[in-house]
Amino acid sequence: MKQELITDAVLVKNYINGNEDSLAILIHRHKQKVYSFIYSKVLDREITEDIFQDTFIKVIKNLKLKKYNEEGKFLPWVMRIAHNLIIDHFRRNNRMPKFDNSGHFNIFSVLGDSELNAEKRMIKDQVENDVRNLIEELPEDQKDVLIMRMYKDMSFKEISETTGVSINTALGRMRYALINLRKIIEKNNIILTN
Repeated sequence: MKQELITDAVLVKNYINGNEDSLAILIHRHKQKVYSFIYSKVLDREITEDIFQDTFIKVIKNLKLKKYNEEGKFLPWVMRIAHNLIIDHFRRNNRMPKFDNSGHFNIFSVLGDSELNAEKRMIKDQVENDVRNLIEELPEDQKDVLIMRMYKDMSFKEISETTGVSINTALGRMRYALINLRKIIEKNNIILTN
């Protein structure tokens, strides 16, 4: 049977059952896409080589531990592993974007460039996602004010009218939300600055 006719799912199954050649076919089949994806994010050949190798080391390890169960979705699974290793690379090299909370309540004043390069865009998306998850840990009243202010771009007057509390109370809740967010970030040892 020709290599092109064998599906990824069959190759994965064959590899798990001891056929080492199946992995070679999988790597050969997807090498260009995975390599190009990594390079488009890190823009450095050596780092790309390292992350590419680490990606397939992790793939092999997970396959051997039988941690792969996404029938027919091998490439997206590999890409996700590569994506996570790229994020780890940038975190390790202390290249996470800075937050600016000085007077403005916009925690996402990360990277103001209109032309974010791929690396920064990827990090920004990851950081925003992490921050959204952290916001979920806040007390309900603080979370509501923070979401109205940051995601809905409401003024404190509008927040006050919507929640039925005074402007000062809304401001206080926002202040405590930011203080608590910082505590959660410190407690979880999350790096948001470089």
